[in-house]
Amino acid sequence: MKQERLIVDGYNMIGSWPELLRLKNQDKLEEARDLLLARLSNYAGFHHIETWVVFDALFVPGISQQYDAYNLKVIFTAEGQTADSYIEEMMDAMVGILYTVTVATSDLAEQRMVFQHGALRKSAQELWRDVEQTAKIVHTGDDNYRPLTYRRRIPWNRRQLNTLQGLLRDLSDEEDNT
Repeated sequence: MKQERLIVDGYNMIGSWPELLRLKNQDKLEEARDLLLARLSNYAGFHHIETWVVFDALFVPGISQQYDAYNLKVIFTAEGQTADSYIEEMMDAMVGILYTVTVATSDLAEQRMVFQHGALRKSAQELWRDVEQTAKIVHTGDDNYRPLTYRRRIPWNRRQLNTLQGLLRDLSDEEDNT
């Protein structure tokens, strides 16, 4: 089974998600970044997705660093380097037969570049809806949720599995009677 990887254009999410945009407009960019990382951490942890969040040097000039926070890999590009170009370099190394790579951005040019590299794309709004849905499941519980890591790939449907279970029960009963 392919491992999922998610690359997020951080400032693109901050400019699109309602609560983050509100913080940005109040000149609370650091709080918006922290909230984004916290929300993505919950989402990535729940779905077992390896996640990178890339911020370009547009709002934090001169800093080029990479660190782990909230169980995410957080990257600030070098001054003059865009998140788009950094993400493109990442995809060259990440896309392959062992991984399903998804890039979250609403930037149309970046979406085209994502497809050219063989990755999937998710818009900022799609990711926001997924994060909100995950938060709802976590808070209210969902008896139907089964983590993807425990799902087995089998060729039978539910009805066939029930029939096989019945046959196994019958065989066990016959064995006990002998």
